[in-house]
Amino acid sequence: MSLEWGILIFVWSLTFSLISLIPKNKRRIAFVAFLSMQVITNLFGVLVVEFNLISYPVRFFSEVYRASFTFEYFIYPSVCSIFTVFYPYYRSYLYRFGYYAAFSTAITVPEFFLEQYTDVINYIQWEWYWTWFTLFLTLLLSRRLIVWFFKDLSNEVSSNNKR
Repeated sequence: MSLEWGILIFVWSLTFSLISLIPKNKRRIAFVAFLSMQVITNLFGVLVVEFNLISYPVRFFSEVYRASFTFEYFIYPSVCSIFTVFYPYYRSYLYRFGYYAAFSTAITVPEFFLEQYTDVINYIQWEWYWTWFTLFLTLLLSRRLIVWFFKDLSNEVSSNNKR
């Protein structure tokens, strides 16, 4: 097994472990966040590959899907679920901005090193800051969608840290 396949298997295992941190009473919100992010990332993922901005030389389903199934359909939606469930609704705007920035950075930094030292991802006409910006934007978009979707249950979505 190559280094790249080992990395993909490790990341899948790590992500499954992180998903187990989601409290039982927040799984419905996490599930909707997961599905909404799959829609968002599939759109962006296909666009960046089709416009030849990024390539994924080592990936699952390489015969039928040129984007990264691992990232678009599992890792990032899972991270979005965790982001949404633990969102610091009652904190200041500056703290919430930092929360978005921290999650965006936590994904961008490993991706940068994966791009530099492996064949899991290759930037063709792309830079790390575009990754950071699109992650920030998609987290913001997903959060807005979740708040809208659960507007009748605003206490459940917004009081994550009070229960």
